[in-house]
Amino acid sequence: MSIIVDEYGHDEFLQRVSDPFWFQALGCVLGYDWHSSGVTTVLTGVLKKALKPEEHGVAVCGGKGKTSLKTPEEIREWSGKFAFSNADVERLVYSSMMSAKVDNAAIQAGYPLYHHAFFLSDNGNWAVVQQGMSKQDRTARRYHWASTTFNKDFINEPHEAIVGDSKREVVLDMTARESEQCRRTSVDISKEGPKRVRRLLESVRPAYQKSLQEWISKPYNETYAVGIMALPRRVNWEALREAYEFCPQNYEELLGFKGVGAATVRGLALISEVIYGKPPSWKDPVKFSFAYGGKDGVPRPVDKKAMDRSIQMLEDGIGRARIDSKMKLRSLKALRRFVPATDSGRV
Repeated sequence: MSIIVDEYGHDEFLQRVSDPFWFQALGCVLGYDWHSSGVTTVLTGVLKKALKPEEHGVAVCGGKGKTSLKTPEEIREWSGKFAFSNADVERLVYSSMMSAKVDNAAIQAGYPLYHHAFFLSDNGNWAVVQQGMSKQDRTARRYHWASTTFNKDFINEPHEAIVGDSKREVVLDMTARESEQCRRTSVDISKEGPKRVRRLLESVRPAYQKSLQEWISKPYNETYAVGIMALPRRVNWEALREAYEFCPQNYEELLGFKGVGAATVRGLALISEVIYGKPPSWKDPVKFSFAYGGKDGVPRPVDKKAMDRSIQMLEDGIGRARIDSKMKLRSLKALRRFVPATDSGRV
């Protein structure tokens, strides 16, 4: 990674990490399995150990499982060493928290997060690579964020990319532009108080199901599409009470409340749709594409300059890496599997 940081700068490194195709290609160059969900956890773990913040100016915070819970602590630790102000530290911790909250609650596709990596540079920019796993079919979904192209809006289509192996028929996506009216209505509903919300939820039930138990006993493949729209079994009424007393001004403030999770988000969205006629987006936001396009021009023509630039960057990184010649040769061979040798002799 030294070549990327030294030659192209911190922001370029963060932007590359937030590109799912480049991130996946880097994993391949390092010899990891192409489609394994372990690419995410292993690669970020390797980067966390390999990057020296004092030397490269980039730190990796968080990781898999319980390690992800240490992200705020590690952000504060490295922020102190980077001499950030208290306001900047809290902004970075908030960015980590909200990116995870959005992908765990605002987008409901059945992929609860188990991995959260926060890339932090000494200029205050950041990137997030986090991953969720479906308990039903054991497929993974990865979420990429980058502050370098981030519009400071955590709610309205904030991702650099969302990638996965499959597309769900029904997904609650409160970050979609189509969900804007539903978000506003959800905020207004939260201001009416827990008792009012409870009555509204009870009135919504006949429109979706006879009872909550109707879907619980059915297998996943029969209930997923309907179950994601079904009324939540539990709503954090204490969190809604606190939100009511605070009176959030926008959806980001509402979602940021501790205890406002997937169930509360879905309940408010259903009330918005059924009672007030302001539906959310039920389309899966996961993206499928190629890094540079295909030979048939689908989904877009090949951008040869961008492809050559990435190849050169990876090749330079391998050539200047602090590894023995045998490891360099293995890495170049791994890269050559995707890029044939040229007349100039480059890869």
